Amino acid sequence: MTKLQDPFGRPIEYLRLSVIDRCNGRCLYCHSGQNEPLLRRDWLDFDALERVVGLFARRGIRRVRLTGGEPLLRKGLAELAARIHALPGIEELALSTNAALLAPQAEALYCAGIRRLNISLDSLQPDTFTRVSGLKLDAVLDGLNAAKAVGFSPIKINMVVMQAINAEEIEAMVAFCQAQGFTLRLIETMPIGTAGQHITHAHYLSLHDLEQRLQHRFGLEPVSLQGGGPARYLRQRGSDFYLGFITPLSRHFCATCNRLRLTADGRLFPCLAQDKAVALGPLLRGGYSDAHIETAIAHALAHKSIPPPLSVNTPNMLKRDMNLTGG
Repeated sequence: MTKLQDPFGRPIEYLRLSVIDRCNGRCLYCHSGQNEPLLRRDWLDFDALERVVGLFARRGIRRVRLTGGEPLLRKGLAELAARIHALPGIEELALSTNAALLAPQAEALYCAGIRRLNISLDSLQPDTFTRVSGLKLDAVLDGLNAAKAVGFSPIKINMVVMQAINAEEIEAMVAFCQAQGFTLRLIETMPIGTAGQHITHAHYLSLHDLEQRLQHRFGLEPVSLQGGGPARYLRQRGSDFYLGFITPLSRHFCATCNRLRLTADGRLFPCLAQDKAVALGPLLRGGYSDAHIETAIAHALAHKSIPPPLSVNTPNMLKRDMNLTGG
């Protein structure tokens, strides 16, 4: 069967699968509160999710990341993970989470086949962390400790860097991740949705100059590190510590995008920064054939483009906050 490939010849092998649009946090860069949440009946059920991922796997998708919202709010997530992990062709199953609900679920998720974790942690200062995320730091640290004890690897810490909020904590976060054996990824803010637009205008910090400073400070050198996303990695000489950079504004990566995003209600987005989507939900619920759904997937992929580079002053064309798409 023909593998998925976009009009620019890029092979598509990575699916970000949002299982829920709701979140227990209210991150400044993600959630504006202006978008109405989906009704529960609009979420794709596990049968539909398993079916659609199976169709993607038949066409070359081999990496799947479960996202949200906060995916750990979806009841029975470990069951869904096990069903996806068992699908032929799926080589890697990962989870993005804020980890506040992870501690009691970590073992079940690991047994279901998830191995890779991306965990949002923007500050090690309790007050700053709560200001940014609306969550309690202790709950997230408990989740991290549980994940480490169970054996997840790699555990990647995602830190969105914001001027005048947490930028002064970067070296402390490096030290924390070094001590814990975590990979740290520094991320620029993105003007996606109302929340992202606001935080980018007010607190954007280019990581270009910072990368050079940290490279010198910690003895870092470029390295190729396996992963499905857009991060570039440096490794500390003489250690197993990796520092990644995700730079949607200062160093664009759209030209190498290999991803599709499916929302909790079944909308397939070829591009995070655009509103074009194909509704697979009605097809999955309506008894349509696999061939019909695969045609819809091909239609979506035909519209995957290389958009104009984002910038701090990109007009706010998207009202869709990140939590509605899956990061």
